[in-house]
Amino acid sequence: MSLPKRTLKSLVAGLLLVPSMAVLAAGKCERLVVTGSPDAPPYMWRDPQDPKHLMGANADLLKDAATQMGIKVELLYAGKRSQALEEVRTGRMDLLADTPLNSNELESLDFIHPAITQNEIMVWTRTGHAQPFNSLADLHGHPGVISEKTRITPAFDLAVKEHLTLEKQPNLTQAFQKLMLSQAEFVLAGRYAGMALTQTLGMSKDLVSQPLPLDRPGLYLALSFNSACNEPWLRGQLAKKMTELAASGRSADAISRNLEVWKAQLQQPASAAVTQ
Repeated sequence: MSLPKRTLKSLVAGLLLVPSMAVLAAGKCERLVVTGSPDAPPYMWRDPQDPKHLMGANADLLKDAATQMGIKVELLYAGKRSQALEEVRTGRMDLLADTPLNSNELESLDFIHPAITQNEIMVWTRTGHAQPFNSLADLHGHPGVISEKTRITPAFDLAVKEHLTLEKQPNLTQAFQKLMLSQAEFVLAGRYAGMALTQTLGMSKDLVSQPLPLDRPGLYLALSFNSACNEPWLRGQLAKKMTELAASGRSADAISRNLEVWKAQLQQPASAAVTQ
């Protein structure tokens, strides 16, 4: 049975509208409210000139990607890391911009692969330290220190707990001070945070990192299940942008640039910058 011409025209017109409606649906998220760690430079930290907002390499890279996608991003300070996670988990904020991959959070967050940036956890020692510290086994039996704010992968954390006895310090400055005072033989710390801090504190001639990183934790974008923006188009576009970013080398440039910004802030006595 053939359809009347008027009915057929209406059906065709309706079908032609479907792609444009899909585009509108895909573009419904015009703004992402983002948060992250307030104390993880050069990746993310609280802006001392504008404490309501966050800054850093991850902030810059996410803003660039979002601009290309036609989405506005606002990076807001939400408190310490646990508070930031809770804000995103509940959907009061849309996205975490610098979180390690954590299996416990897979029931509330969509992790975007690949990671937006990667950290390298190095072994820092006093200059001239004779003992080779190139592996976890080399550190066994030697007193070490780690900052409570240094994030490592779950697998490395488990290995550390099984094989090492590490003293935790509130921040990296205090960890390095213990190393300088020979109260420890090594510090586990990020390559870039350690580099900036030793230079700023005038310790760069006294403390050095060993050649090989022991851990490479990725820092991921994680979208809340409860975000109104969490839909396939956005997840796909973010994954595409992170894949392009990983191949471009722009992450290293952003880290280097923000490392210099953070170092400059540390050298200002009135700065509110937080050390890792």
